[in-house]
Amino acid sequence: MKTIILAGGTGTRLWPLSREYYPKQFLNFDGNSLFQETFLRALKLCSPEEIIVVTGELYQFLVKNQIEDLGFSIPDEHILKEPCGKNTLPAILWGVNKFVKESGDDEIIVFPSDHVLSEDAVSVFKKSAELAKENIVVFGVKPDSPNTGYGYIKPGKKLPFGSIVDEFKEKPDLALAEEYVKAGYLWNSGIFMFSSEVFLSETKIYQPKLSSAFETDNPNYSTLESISIDYGLLEKSERCAVVPLDCLWSDLGSFKSLYQTKKCDETGNAGEGVFLNSKGNYVSSGGKKVALVGIENTAVIDSGDALLVCNMECTESVKDIVQHYRDIGDDVAKYHLTVNRPWGSYTILESHDFHKIKRVSVKPGSVLSLQRHHHRSEHWVVVSGSAEVTVNSETKTLSRGQSTYVPAGVVHRLANYGKIPLEVIEVQIGEYLGEDDIERFEDKYGRV
Repeated sequence: MKTIILAGGTGTRLWPLSREYYPKQFLNFDGNSLFQETFLRALKLCSPEEIIVVTGELYQFLVKNQIEDLGFSIPDEHILKEPCGKNTLPAILWGVNKFVKESGDDEIIVFPSDHVLSEDAVSVFKKSAELAKENIVVFGVKPDSPNTGYGYIKPGKKLPFGSIVDEFKEKPDLALAEEYVKAGYLWNSGIFMFSSEVFLSETKIYQPKLSSAFETDNPNYSTLESISIDYGLLEKSERCAVVPLDCLWSDLGSFKSLYQTKKCDETGNAGEGVFLNSKGNYVSSGGKKVALVGIENTAVIDSGDALLVCNMECTESVKDIVQHYRDIGDDVAKYHLTVNRPWGSYTILESHDFHKIKRVSVKPGSVLSLQRHHHRSEHWVVVSGSAEVTVNSETKTLSRGQSTYVPAGVVHRLANYGKIPLEVIEVQIGEYLGEDDIERFEDKYGRV
């Protein structure tokens, strides 16, 4: 069996924890990230070299680093980098074609990278392999309540294992959701299994233009239709089966669903807070002291640079707040205070109109790009480790307590060739301090 992991989403409904440059699948909620848990789940079904990850160009180094943090690696060519998001069907089709060209027909399972799923699901996946030889298998979760945030599946004719899919239903209103649950419908988990031969055959029938676009190793993504596997294929195909998953599952699509995975006190409160005459609340404060008095059914999320206070029944609408910040060009929709880079990370300690202070952390053996900024100067102070600094044509080594100055418009580079992480305090001064004020001349990570 082979595995495709879809890791390209931005998770806007979990803002401010999830941001465009570090979305929810890479966040650490309870130990490993959701992506890492998905990768470990895949390893129960196949080997690392039998896994393909489809992700956005922004996340290729996050994917690589998080796999390496688990002690594993996959071939670089198995990290498929989408230049732009085109929904699930093109992403899955790209991965399937890649596997077929490498090793021919096989059963393939597709996992979203941002789901919570209990271990007992793995045995259900293994038992479904025979059914997947002739069908596109969709895994349906048995609902524990009516939910308007999920699509539904109506099981039809019983099979020796699973059922034929009678009908797919879009996300309903509450009244319809209650009817679906009473009638035995299942939530659509977004997890699929099929043989590559069946999947490619059905795609050729129902999406011939898309099918032909992936006959090349490097499809022109910008010209592809953005379409989900549900709408583009499953709702049309007559070869769909559903297997029920009676286990813990959540797509963590909102703070309400995240709250439902947490352990609550006797009044239904969860998270990091002191609760007085309050019930049904969830607090995530990043270590900040938070007290709620007389508050009910509310999510309070503090990420350091942004605070969200939201009625628990409205958490699906958080994505509209993200769109607001995007519309006005506010980077709070893109970046956390700590931003990961292929070479390490930086954390914004203080930010004002004409100056910004960062803590820059560079991993051993890592090198920042050879670059310059047109609108800001930088002052670097080494606080731990050893830095090799290039400013114009001069290269020197700085140790703890030493510093250097980089004027605006000057080509420079920072590197850590030591054995321990390098920590640098960077003070930026200028009339514009945006992250897009960077001109790269060389970059070992292939960035533009």
